[in-house]
Amino acid sequence: MKRFYENVAVVPVADGLTIELDGRTVRTPRKTAFAVAAAALAEAIAAEWRCQGEEIDPESMPLLRLANTALDLVASQRGAVVDNLASYGGTDLLCYRAEEPADLVQRQERLWSPWLAWAKAEYGAHLVATDGIGHIAQDQAALAALHRAVDEHDVMELAAMNDLVTIAGSLVLALAVSADALDVTAAWAAVRLDNDYQAERWGQDDEAEAHAARLRGEFENAARFLDLHRAG
Repeated sequence: MKRFYENVAVVPVADGLTIELDGRTVRTPRKTAFAVAAAALAEAIAAEWRCQGEEIDPESMPLLRLANTALDLVASQRGAVVDNLASYGGTDLLCYRAEEPADLVQRQERLWSPWLAWAKAEYGAHLVATDGIGHIAQDQAALAALHRAVDEHDVMELAAMNDLVTIAGSLVLALAVSADALDVTAAWAAVRLDNDYQAERWGQDDEAEAHAARLRGEFENAARFLDLHRAG
């Protein structure tokens, strides 16, 4: 789509702040009135609009995408989104460990186990780890505690959490990022531990590395979205 506007402005509305393009209020893909609560987030999204060239590139507007997701999808089915994200606690990446080789086992213990301990201390959610990929049933009280932790997030936060959880395959790591207990760089190292180990042993695959870079960008954008939304 060709750029159809010159001026971008952040404007107060009843529900918070909206964005106007040449005086016309932005709407979501589903024609929902666009509004966010935080000035920092509104200004960052406005900057995405300002940075567009002659052609509008939606891929270069990740913060707008997340806000639209919150308004169009999460708001209308919040309970289902919470249930889906919380369900990742039952199959969390951190709970499925390698049986060998020993150095990989040690890396997983070093990078993953502290966050299972954190989830227990922070939420009372004691998740059990197992060797191999065979499913292990987790304690229902632990899963309920994780569900409550997810449910504490508002719709904007849940849109970001959806990316963090699904990309990581770990609810625990996503919650740690959300709680500012874990920075994005360390979280990504934990997410990619197995992949990085295999690349060290067998060499990198360019296509796989490009895919990983794209996912890391989305992961970082989700964390930034959370920070901006909470900055007020």
